[in-house]
Amino acid sequence: MKTVITPDYHLMLNTAIQQAQKGLKEGGIPIGAALFSTNGTLLGKGRNRRIQNNDPSLHGETDAFRNAGRQLSYTNTIMVTTLAPCWYCSGLIRQFKIKTVIVGESVNFSDGVDWLKQNGIKVIDLHSEECITMLGNYIRRNPDIWNEDIGEE
Repeated sequence: MKTVITPDYHLMLNTAIQQAQKGLKEGGIPIGAALFSTNGTLLGKGRNRRIQNNDPSLHGETDAFRNAGRQLSYTNTIMVTTLAPCWYCSGLIRQFKIKTVIVGESVNFSDGVDWLKQNGIKVIDLHSEECITMLGNYIRRNPDIWNEDIGEE
């Protein structure tokens, strides 16, 4: 009988939280992400660096994805992010057939969650108070930057 090892999602989320905190200290939006193999091996981590790099495409998930480097397949990977993915990052997840997304929170933003679920992606929301508070505080202090990040006018 084959033993299946389930990775510790909270431990994986901690990697993304550390990236979000690093981004906040750099003056950016506190959203972090990490790409793991299904056995829990870290492939790449990143953070939203739109402000730091003046690059509107540098969201947390895209940064983690890029930092993971080229993979032969992404079907055996897990995207972990402190915040529910936006439409842009949800498209990346669908495009590369990432089957599982671990979300720190979807209280402050939840755009892509239902769409991902409707398309067969397993989304696990950990409802992290740390993630909810960190981004919520940032949004209250920086509403214009936040609205720019999510494409609101």
